[in-house]
Amino acid sequence: MSQPQSLTVGSLLQLFSLNGAYNIGFSFLFGMSLWVTFFGGVIAYRALPRQQFGTLQHRTFPIYFNLSIAGSAGLLAAWTYTHPAVLAHAARPAVADVAQAYALASVLVLQALNSLVIGPVTSKTMFLRHKLEKEEGKAYNEPGVSDAMKALNSKFARLHGYSSLANLGAFIALTFHGLWLGNYGI
Repeated sequence: MSQPQSLTVGSLLQLFSLNGAYNIGFSFLFGMSLWVTFFGGVIAYRALPRQQFGTLQHRTFPIYFNLSIAGSAGLLAAWTYTHPAVLAHAARPAVADVAQAYALASVLVLQALNSLVIGPVTSKTMFLRHKLEKEEGKAYNEPGVSDAMKALNSKFARLHGYSSLANLGAFIALTFHGLWLGNYGI
């Protein structure tokens, strides 16, 4: 059994370290991803009219994606700095430290793809669909919508699927990294 540790000013100051910052950063990124992916959107979808929900997502997702990019970039830099094997064995993903760097890099790439490519095109498509709904006087899912609406529906569904898949991939990568940290530490 370990001995109880006494808290001193010195021991409290040691809490402010790269490892402490890493744990806080990972916790923030994982918690944010968990909330946005599985809870926040579902709650908003159920609570808001569809067009207001779309506008909310259009405004919050860029912030979420950019925080994910910044957080994963910071974690990747810290991980690479504290694990020299990453650079020495970068082409060998079976090396555990490299696999963790790949997980963090995949979060960065997937969320950058969402932020810079998929998200803007999805939002543009959504707003075009909103505009066409007003012009036609019909909701996107009513019978008898125009071929243009059907094409926008198909495009939006495809883009939304890509975005969701990229976001889920990033969440899975963060979960893998979190399980690693929980079992093996930083």
